[in-house]
Amino acid sequence: MKRSAQHTVILSPIGDIASSWLLSIQDSISRTFGFSTQTKSLLSDISFAYDLNRNQYHSTDILRHLSSLLPNDAIRILAVTDVDLFIPILTYVYGEAQLGGISAILSIHRLTESIRSLHPEKVIQERISKEAIHEIGHTFNLKHCQDPSCIMHYCRGINDVDHKTDQLCRYCRILLSDELKKL
Repeated sequence: MKRSAQHTVILSPIGDIASSWLLSIQDSISRTFGFSTQTKSLLSDISFAYDLNRNQYHSTDILRHLSSLLPNDAIRILAVTDVDLFIPILTYVYGEAQLGGISAILSIHRLTESIRSLHPEKVIQERISKEAIHEIGHTFNLKHCQDPSCIMHYCRGINDVDHKTDQLCRYCRILLSDELKKL
């Protein structure tokens, strides 16, 4: 399916995000969804979402604000941040997205830890790309998948992220295809 100019995903870095990581996300978005990307900082101050008691940022508060910033020439926003995120029922999250909505956020904070590899940069890029696609998948109504190798599989910890593939399972590909036809 040929995508129009309005089928662009905005990557909005918040904090210190390596350009190589943003390029990795861009490649993954193009490969998985067929969308072009544009890097544009839409939100620089997220202090409104900081929880002093937890020393973390409430991702849902950031998503609400982010949604109001979607440019007319874009279809989705993915904020990428270096701060630690949470939702009240969990200790932390790698990211969060509005199911069927327009915005998602990804934190690299915990994805860059516990690397036991000769190629740490490659591991970091894989983790970040997988979770970016996972969160954008939620914006297209993809829910958590039972298949542990599917990119939409829910990850309880970093080992789950490392063990799942960077691909959608057959079932999730069909669901995504149906959602993309609605565009």
